[in-house]
Amino acid sequence: MNTPAALPRTPAPLRAALLMFGSAMAFGLMAIAIRYATRFVPTQEVAFFRNAFGLLALLPMLMRPGHGSLRTQQLPRYFLRSAIGLASMLCGFWAIGHLPLSQAISLSYSTPLFVTIAAVLWLGEKVRVRRWAAVIAGFIGVLVIVRPGAHGFEAGSLVAVLAAMLSALVAIQIKQLTRVDSPDAVVLYTYLFWVPLSLVPALFVWVWPTGIAWLWLLATGVMGTVGQLLWTRALKLGEVSALTPISFTQLPLVVTLGWLLFGETLDRWTVIGALIILGSNAYIAHREAVLSRRAATQAPSAAAKPGE
Repeated sequence: MNTPAALPRTPAPLRAALLMFGSAMAFGLMAIAIRYATRFVPTQEVAFFRNAFGLLALLPMLMRPGHGSLRTQQLPRYFLRSAIGLASMLCGFWAIGHLPLSQAISLSYSTPLFVTIAAVLWLGEKVRVRRWAAVIAGFIGVLVIVRPGAHGFEAGSLVAVLAAMLSALVAIQIKQLTRVDSPDAVVLYTYLFWVPLSLVPALFVWVWPTGIAWLWLLATGVMGTVGQLLWTRALKLGEVSALTPISFTQLPLVVTLGWLLFGETLDRWTVIGALIILGSNAYIAHREAVLSRRAATQAPSAAAKPGE
């Protein structure tokens, strides 16, 4: 009797692309759940339940037999990363709950622009003219969306920009943490700090959820955790330059659901600004990938000439 031939393994780049697409969809659905949840409970409480339910969804995945070590010697750094991350989360959730979804999500994509600046100031990375030009173009996109001084300016849009700035600091801290700890350990310890930290502000405005509110709060936690895990695994398998454009699929999903579920219309300035921001992000990711490959190919020759 002939045994069936083994199915060919999916190539790593395709698996990475599918994981990134799944991550974008999960984060998009989380945004919709946040918008619904903020109708029932305050933003601070939404953040707490997102973290609490997220941790419950995460533990079975990380505690399964055969999983790698989750130990760490960096607890003070995790506390700082979690505190800044919580501030970013509260600002981002407020923006999703109070601004048009297309505007809130578009401005969240400005995070890589701030990451580039933070990497220069904090990590001492060198950024050349072309990447600086992309960063400047990205900030022009932010200004197009926010339109300070114009008739359509909303002060609340600055909260979304602040969320992106704080998220950039978190991204730099994650770079430092993952030099020692595994990505799963970073996610786990972040949640372990997030739950008690987010409970404190929630207690000052506490309202017990009722009925369907529990469903939306549960969805924020589960979708957020699924999105994070898929995102970290996608970046482990594929290149940032190839995966970054795929992550942008979150925006059309959120825009479409915002129109269908909340009757939101798409502002032309948001479209123009979003395209500028996404284009600059794609170029920054491409340049970082090129420079990483160049450094990897030059490292062996440099190591062979220690006297130079």
